[in-house]
Amino acid sequence: MDTLLSLRVLDAVAELKSFVGAAERLEMSPAMATKHVKHIEARLKARLLNRTSRSVSLTEAGSIYLQRMRPLLEGLDEAEAQISQTGVRPSGRLRVSLPVWMATVSFASLVTRYGEQYPDVVLELDFSARQIGLVEEGFDLAIRVAMSLEPGLIARKLGLVQFKMVASPAFLEKHEPPETIEALENSPFLAYSQVSRDGHLRLPFGEGHAEVQFKPVLISSNEAFLMQCACEGMGYTILPQWLVDGELAAGHLVHVLGNEVRPAAPLHAVYPDRSFMPAKLRSFLDFLVSAGFPEKMS
Repeated sequence: MDTLLSLRVLDAVAELKSFVGAAERLEMSPAMATKHVKHIEARLKARLLNRTSRSVSLTEAGSIYLQRMRPLLEGLDEAEAQISQTGVRPSGRLRVSLPVWMATVSFASLVTRYGEQYPDVVLELDFSARQIGLVEEGFDLAIRVAMSLEPGLIARKLGLVQFKMVASPAFLEKHEPPETIEALENSPFLAYSQVSRDGHLRLPFGEGHAEVQFKPVLISSNEAFLMQCACEGMGYTILPQWLVDGELAAGHLVHVLGNEVRPAAPLHAVYPDRSFMPAKLRSFLDFLVSAGFPEKMS
């Protein structure tokens, strides 16, 4: 059998979780799609798919195998397109890991526009505070503020994310609003666990920086929960402006020392270091940049 075609069948079955769906996409019968998958399994002497009457899923061996094979298949498509001077239409599933605070109306609008322009790409977006294993878990891309690069990954700076220090009006009625950064010392603080569990922060102030030791009263890895607790009057917190601008406009939060304290952090796109970039990944990154992401998202 055509081993290359068998690999494409396996990839389609894994993506669609269906032999029937893969067969329709590749214009063959379900029985022939099954034969192609069995051909690859016989070559490897390993079971690559779990099959039941209701579902199809990758085995551990199948997951490992496809993680290695998909880049080769995508590279072959692009090489053939380059030689034939035809464009590769971005398609397939694009798995992206993003921070929780990016799940906003503005980003939803951006994703919708991307989907309209590239209808053959299925975006699988994982909004999570955890640090994912990009290659091990089969992600194509991660968008991160703070990061340490694992071997085999490369990063592309997308821009800066602005942060704001906020508190609720009710909290500021009980605690005198600070007029100087020194007045924040030992103040109740809602700490993001990935940055400052102990409440100690080095903040940009004026032309330099200032050290502040807050008193943590809550530590969480979920920025949205920190914002809700801030709205309830629990303490100060520092969060991305995307997340808090709506609450500021509604009067649920107040921007504290906004003229003096303006933290910012670079936002990176992190992806596997390959000799090529799949069309679906390139199209998404180029779309983000052309849309002015992240600066124009507030």
